[in-house]
Amino acid sequence: MNVQQTQISAADIVSRRDAGSGWHAQIPDDKAMLRAARDLTKDISDHRADIYWPDMIGSALVGYGLLAGAILVDSVPLAIGLGVLAVLALYRALLFIHEISHFRNGALPGFRTAWNALVGVPMLTPSFMYEQVHTLHHKRTQYGTTADPEYLPLALMKPLSLPTFVLVALLAPAALLFRFAVLVPLGALFPPVRQLTWQRFSALAINPEFRRRPPEGDLPWRVFWLELGGMLWSWVLIGSVFAFGWKPLLVALAIFSVVAVLNQLRTLVAHLWENEGDAMTVTAQFLDSVNVPPPGRIAELWAPVGLRYHALHHLMPSMPYHSLPEAHRRLVAELENTSSYHGANHAGMGVLVARIARNTMRPRG
Repeated sequence: MNVQQTQISAADIVSRRDAGSGWHAQIPDDKAMLRAARDLTKDISDHRADIYWPDMIGSALVGYGLLAGAILVDSVPLAIGLGVLAVLALYRALLFIHEISHFRNGALPGFRTAWNALVGVPMLTPSFMYEQVHTLHHKRTQYGTTADPEYLPLALMKPLSLPTFVLVALLAPAALLFRFAVLVPLGALFPPVRQLTWQRFSALAINPEFRRRPPEGDLPWRVFWLELGGMLWSWVLIGSVFAFGWKPLLVALAIFSVVAVLNQLRTLVAHLWENEGDAMTVTAQFLDSVNVPPPGRIAELWAPVGLRYHALHHLMPSMPYHSLPEAHRRLVAELENTSSYHGANHAGMGVLVARIARNTMRPRG
């Protein structure tokens, strides 16, 4: 099959989507787009330490400073304002876990350890909760299937599934506190508890059917130390109530809950969620994913660290976040307006939420 036969226009994509579920199985790979993504970005594929380190450390320190301010001030409006800013800074710092999950051996030595010490353990979301999990979402034969830990056909579910999906994230900080403070020490004493904790409560997954397999390679040793650190830190947080009262812990949990909800909203619009478990081509996976490129600026707040280019990330999972804007500009300039590349570009969160919500209300045959 030649290149011309495998190109798909944006109009074709729209018509196939409108035909209903199962349209992904009809999308062949757009070889011209895949080749362009590979050839045009080779020179920007290196992870730049001078960007990663200041961004991560600065976001974390600013976030913790704002969190401390929200706890210490007496003015409720000022505390809320500081809390909102703390959410945005800590959210950005937290999302470096996504980059870490894609690091190849030797990329940015020490960064993962520093991130875990500064962000992962303090926010009770260490890197092992994404490592060897998120990469399953990028496997050619697993994306969008029941084996994908990060996929649910949300657009094909009942309307109430959407608010439930988002609001359940409010419970995430309390659940993580319980996991590390209670389940980790119990698991050290009782192997069945340990197995349950690992399989069900040790991955940032949204698929309720997903069961995590035992860690591989050098991950078991890292899990041991990170769980130990998380357990001790969770006890410190609980013990802080006796030293400082309830306010600091409750304010921190409230801010982390908003961070979790914001991340869940971003997850909600990261894909179109229209696949019913069929295996998909790379191009079909790309088109079921979402880019929210400029000129809009607000997407940089709710989808930072390159995640506003989530569809492009599915084309090039190893591309560092700081290179995705340039990669997008090059592809837009190279590919014609009829290219399937433009079928993954969307205007913003509101448009995407409305689209998914409308799809949940369609009658199912």
